[in-house]
Amino acid sequence: MGITALVAERSTCARRQVGAILVLDKRIVSTGYNGVPSGLAHCLDIGCLREKMGIPSGERHELCRGLHAEQNAIIQAATHGVSVSGAVLYCTNMPCVICAKMLINSGVREIYYREGYADDLSEEMFKDADVPLKRI
Repeated sequence: MGITALVAERSTCARRQVGAILVLDKRIVSTGYNGVPSGLAHCLDIGCLREKMGIPSGERHELCRGLHAEQNAIIQAATHGVSVSGAVLYCTNMPCVICAKMLINSGVREIYYREGYADDLSEEMFKDADVPLKRI
């Protein structure tokens, strides 16, 4: 989790710094942090769309310029041709429902996180998919 926290420091999100690491066979295969797509202006520089619109945490995930750390970790692995099927995710925050769906479909088998997140549906989906979710 210490490495996950270091990855989070790269975040360019004005609201929350999140880091994620995908581990397969006890080796880090991918990392991700939350921020806008490559080449776009960072929220730290131009302001947070969600704050401007008054959107609370855990709601309307689609109204954000950034990607979540878990999404970026999956994309990073895919970009380099690395399968994450069977991997374990370590994340500074519990994944939201959008990330939960992506993690389940990518074959992530277990999730460890440090802090909670306001998304009960995410927890329910992990439970239904038999993906253990452990707060540490």
